Amino acid sequence: MKHFIVGAVSALVLGATSAAAADYPTKEIQGIIQWGAGGSTDTVMRSVTPHAEDVLGGTVVLQNMTGAVGAIALNHVAGAKADGYTLLMGAENPLLYKVMGLGDKDYSEFTPINLLARGTAVLVANVDAPFDDYAGMMKYIAENPGELRLGATGPGGLPSVITAMMESVEGDLDVISVPYDGDGPALTALQGGAIDVMPAVLGAAIESIRGGKMKPLAIMDVEASDKLPDVKPVTEFNDGYSSLLPWGPFFGVFVKNGTPDDVVAKLTEAYAAGAENADFISLMDGRGYTIMNISGAEAQDFLTTWQQNTAWLLQDAGLTKASPEKFGIAKPGE
Repeated sequence: MKHFIVGAVSALVLGATSAAAADYPTKEIQGIIQWGAGGSTDTVMRSVTPHAEDVLGGTVVLQNMTGAVGAIALNHVAGAKADGYTLLMGAENPLLYKVMGLGDKDYSEFTPINLLARGTAVLVANVDAPFDDYAGMMKYIAENPGELRLGATGPGGLPSVITAMMESVEGDLDVISVPYDGDGPALTALQGGAIDVMPAVLGAAIESIRGGKMKPLAIMDVEASDKLPDVKPVTEFNDGYSSLLPWGPFFGVFVKNGTPDDVVAKLTEAYAAGAENADFISLMDGRGYTIMNISGAEAQDFLTTWQQNTAWLLQDAGLTKASPEKFGIAKPGE
C-alpha cells in the first residue's frame, strides 16, 4: 500500500507538471537583462521580445539587473525556479566568469533558448581626441604614457577582451582604465569627454558614429564592415591581429537547466519567430549586428567554441585568475 501511494503521488506530480507546461505561460515571465538600459544587450532584447510575445501568447516583463559584469543577473536567474518564468537575457560574459574569478557559474548551468545575434567590435573615440584612427591612437599612447583614458566594463567584458588582444599584439598599453557598468553608460561618458577611447560592439555605437557624436578608429575584424565602409579593419594597421580575429560578442536568451522540455520548446519557438521578424532583422542589420537565430545543439556547440577560444586568449595574455584547464575548457585545436 505504501508503494502504491508514493507511486500515485508521483504520477499526480508528473501530471501536474505536464499540465503546467502545456498551459504555459499562465503568468508574467520575467526577462532579466544582464546589462543597463541603452546598451547593446538591452537593445537586442527589447527589440526581439515583443515579437516573441506575439507567438508565446504571454507577457515578458524586462528588467535590467546590472553589476559584477552580469554575474548578479546570472546568479539571480540561477537561484530562481526552473519553470520558465525567469529568463536570463545575456551576452558572452558568463563564459569567462570561472577563468576571470567572477563566479563559479556559467552558461553550462543554463539551456540556450536562442542565440539571437552576434556583433563586431569597433574602437571609438571622443570627437575631440587628438587622433583619428588606430595608428594615431597608438602613436598618442606612446608619446603620452599614462594619459589616454580607456573605457572598460569589467573583467571578461568585451572591452577587456579587445584590450587583451591589443596588448597581445602591441605589448603593454600604458593607459588609464576607467570602468563602467555596461557599454551604454561608457559610450555616454565617451561622448561627454570623461574617457577618450572605448572598445564597443558596433551595434551600440553605430548611430552615434553616424550622428558625429564619436569617431571610429578601427573595425576589430579582418575586413571592413559594409555599415562603415570607410573605416579600416584593424588588420590593415597591424597584421598581428589576423590570428585573433574574427571575434565578437553575442546575445542570447537562456533558462535554468531543468526547465520542462515543453516550456523550453515553447520559448524556443517564440524567440526563433521573433528573430525571424522583418522589423527585428532590419533593426539588427541597420545597427551592424549579424542574425544567428540558433538553438539546441547548434547553440551549445557555438558556446563551447567561443568559450575555448576566448578563455585561452585571456589566459595567454596573462589576464585570467585561473587556467581554463582547471574547469575542463579545452585549448582550441586539442
